[in-house]
Amino acid sequence: MENLTPQYRDDTICALSTAPGAGAIAVIRLSGPESFAVTESIFKPAKKNPKLSEAASHTIHYGTINNEEEMIDEVVASIFKGPHSYTGEDVIEISCHGSIYIQQKLIELLLKKGLRLAQPGEFTMRAFMNGKFDLSQAEAVADLIAADSKKAHDLALDQMRGGFSSKIKELRQQLVDFASLIELELDFSEEDVEFANRDELIKLLESLKTEITQLLNSFSVGNVLKKGIPVAIIGKTNVGKSTLLNAILNEEKAIVSEIPGTTRDVIEDTIIIEGTSFRFIDTAGLRHSEDKVESIGIERTYEKIRQAMIVLYVFDIVETPMEEIEEMIKEFKEHVDDQNTRLILIGNKTDQLVESPKTFRNLVELETIFVSAKRKENVNLILDSLVNAVNLEQYTDNAIVSNARHYEALSKALEAINNVEEGFNNNIPSDLIAIDIRQALHHLGEITGEISTDELLGNIFRNFCIGK
Repeated sequence: MENLTPQYRDDTICALSTAPGAGAIAVIRLSGPESFAVTESIFKPAKKNPKLSEAASHTIHYGTINNEEEMIDEVVASIFKGPHSYTGEDVIEISCHGSIYIQQKLIELLLKKGLRLAQPGEFTMRAFMNGKFDLSQAEAVADLIAADSKKAHDLALDQMRGGFSSKIKELRQQLVDFASLIELELDFSEEDVEFANRDELIKLLESLKTEITQLLNSFSVGNVLKKGIPVAIIGKTNVGKSTLLNAILNEEKAIVSEIPGTTRDVIEDTIIIEGTSFRFIDTAGLRHSEDKVESIGIERTYEKIRQAMIVLYVFDIVETPMEEIEEMIKEFKEHVDDQNTRLILIGNKTDQLVESPKTFRNLVELETIFVSAKRKENVNLILDSLVNAVNLEQYTDNAIVSNARHYEALSKALEAINNVEEGFNNNIPSDLIAIDIRQALHHLGEITGEISTDELLGNIFRNFCIGK
């Protein structure tokens, strides 16, 4: 937001809340003290009903929108009286026909009547400012809108309902209780008394560190649930990686050719499997090449391998010797530092097998799936393996961090708590320890918005869509 002064927030705003463009219907939302007065000046009810301002909240009213003598459209007006509305203010939502012309005329009329066009996220920002929910819940609204899978939807919905906020507030309250005892000691510093049992405080710090660390560790899962679990498809040239990607996605996404090095860049697409979004990455073939463009693609392949949670190594089961597979596994471990990255071997081109390879027994002992990407045989086994490879059970009943801003604030809070503990161990004076405690409280408060600045709010809400 460009300006967040109280006067700026007290005016009345309007915006198109449905997706831009023509459709069956469109919804134009108003929020602020003049919502009812302005709407009543242009809305003519179909029957002689009381004014909208005199009607009960959470009711709908049929009528027409008129610009003086000209009727613009037949509409339905839904009214929500503050503070029992999304923003906590008087809110009216006008549902009109989805003609772009009607949308424009209606918004022009509202602006002519003195309303202001809402900025991105301003409705949700007003809800936050009016105490309808805290900052992390407000951010979850944007995540809920952007969710493209059941897992991402469930995560955003839980956070919007306050699951994550409750955990942060609980941690912060423990720290507040802790800080109050230290601050009390400072008030009686000349009498050299201790109100806080040091052993109990150390135990509390350890508990806080454990819980914050668990939240930080959940970010790797929360982030991919929101953005999609990255799956890299790697292998030598011409082993069928692109054909496999097309079979998984069930569409011709990647170029398929017998010419080595056809895929010279990274190709990405997403598919939802059992409610979880998987982001597949088809990479350039792993081979030594004098072609500068292809070499860049191969280097990008290694970058994608390091970013992936799951790696599918595709090899030609007819022509690839076991020694080459073992060498690839060794090379994979050299390039990937994260021990949690899952490697699944995909033996492709089973349709060309005349007899089982002598190394078949060795392959079975590894995590290997044998497929014919060309005929789409056993591709379903890959999908099953991907779902099983993502272990989400450990996070089912726990709060999950999915927001990079929250992760950064928790990291800083943990650092401050570590400083507090170190201060106790080194007998640092209480006034210096209190500084680190205040820092930890500050960073936890940033997550829920108990501590916020205009700049912070601006950065968060400008990423929302207009109308929300």
